[in-house]
Amino acid sequence: MKTRFAPALFTRSQSHVVACLTSLVLFCVLFCVLFCGACSVAGSAAPTPAGAELFQLCAQCHGPEAGGNRPVNAPSIAGLPQWYLEAQLKKFKSGGRGMHFDDLSGMQMRPMAMSLANDKEISAIAEYVSKLAPTKPATQLTDGDATRGQALFVTCSACHGADAAGMEAMKAPPLNHASDWYLFASLGKFKAGVRGTNPADTSGALMRPMALTLPNEQAMKDVIAYIMTLKK
Repeated sequence: MKTRFAPALFTRSQSHVVACLTSLVLFCVLFCVLFCGACSVAGSAAPTPAGAELFQLCAQCHGPEAGGNRPVNAPSIAGLPQWYLEAQLKKFKSGGRGMHFDDLSGMQMRPMAMSLANDKEISAIAEYVSKLAPTKPATQLTDGDATRGQALFVTCSACHGADAAGMEAMKAPPLNHASDWYLFASLGKFKAGVRGTNPADTSGALMRPMALTLPNEQAMKDVIAYIMTLKK
């Protein structure tokens, strides 16, 4: 009895063509699935929250008008330029600030900056705060001599301007509506190397030698007393 075999559906060359076509179809299906999935993910990405919404976390320390709160080491930030706010938030987020163990307020601030998901959120909140009306914080340091401070401020004016309004080109922020206690604390940090020694903080490195020109705490208070006389 002879064994009978079913006739082949395709020749060897035809089978090769079918295999190629099958692979092509599978590739197209896989490509469509991946492409459509990527589009779906991109299309469903959450929009960047508005600056006012993002600021609600900051307001817990800086206040609803960003006027500052000394008991929690939060300075007045309302009306600071957007470029400066963005730069500082990025430094805190990346570790350029808030990493030194003697910088308590900086370490408090760094987790807040890290809560911002990306540069878009940093820009959104910086723009919002920059548009808040700046306030002149109440004087809290009372033993500075503004007359002596005026002479000391000549060095500062080279970057911050004669009216302490700041210069973006020099990466120098406005000082004329800053909290005096914050200026005093910041100068102390620069003098001690708590700020201005981190390789990631290039603008801070420029500021540290200027702070070192002030010989003692009285000189720091004197120059701050003069700054507090400059109205914006």
